[in-house]
Amino acid sequence: MGSSTPESMLDVARRAMDIEIEGLKAVREQLDGGFSEALDAMAACTGRVVITGVGKSGLVGRKIAATLSSTGTPSFFLHPVEGAHGDMGMIRDEDVVLAISNSGNTDEVNAIIPTLKSLGATVIALTGGADSLMAELADITILAHVPREACPIGLAPTSSTTAHLVVGDALAVCLMERKKFTQKDFKRFHPGGSLGQRLSLCVEELMHEEDLPVVRSGATLAGALSRLHEGGLGLVAVLGDSDRLLGVLTDGDVRRIVVSGVYDADAPVDDVMTSSPRSVTVGESSAHVLDLMEASQITVLPVVREDGILAGLVHLHDLLGKGKLKFSQV
Repeated sequence: MGSSTPESMLDVARRAMDIEIEGLKAVREQLDGGFSEALDAMAACTGRVVITGVGKSGLVGRKIAATLSSTGTPSFFLHPVEGAHGDMGMIRDEDVVLAISNSGNTDEVNAIIPTLKSLGATVIALTGGADSLMAELADITILAHVPREACPIGLAPTSSTTAHLVVGDALAVCLMERKKFTQKDFKRFHPGGSLGQRLSLCVEELMHEEDLPVVRSGATLAGALSRLHEGGLGLVAVLGDSDRLLGVLTDGDVRRIVVSGVYDADAPVDDVMTSSPRSVTVGESSAHVLDLMEASQITVLPVVREDGILAGLVHLHDLLGKGKLKFSQV
């Protein structure tokens, strides 16, 4: 048994990385007209770029498909076994298929290539086997042969899968250049990323702070309704001394008052407001506030300081990017 001290394991890790770097350097030198032809076919594709492979190559293929789709090249992963059992119906003659196999002799993948071609799709082989059956069957071949695997027994796909993943990234980057794919385009395909950034902010970075719809304790219901209408947020805050939040009057409250038949324009708003209303505190995350609003079916919330003084109001649309701050327009 070899030594398994932390120092020896670091040596093993570095050796594995060195072998994979060696493999990437070899594949970089192998880039030739096959890569360029594949890039031309993918750039001219009016359908989808379909990725296929099994085992570790299949996992790499799923990542490549995801990268292509998120960078402006419509793509999906097709498992070759499922393809042989009916999923080939998803293939159109305007599609381009990228088939991945390190050996190039993976039976499950090679078995469907003739059918893919008969359906009119262009087939690109990404393989380490220059003389393999896959290279022979495909229309275009990208050679990605690594000198050795990082696996100490030479069996587990390591350097080869890294190389294929990097070739996929290289294709995606080149396609972005060819299509002049911009940051604005990227945001179109990543709304969740924009929302995630927004929800990582503190609530005070998204709340309304100026010209808030507020009235003082003792104001008439008619006066409160006027501010409610002018504010456009569906809520008016009722403040006491030192701007401390005492209550709120919402659109829903007004409907209940009218339906109950107890509307009195001259009555103090204090008599009909919701006292000790639900609120959030400055410093809370927007994600937490959104969870609270969804759970309680609330569209607008007061934001208060630790001492209960009103700091602002936050609307659901502010959290989702439809209010004061907006998603990028396209």
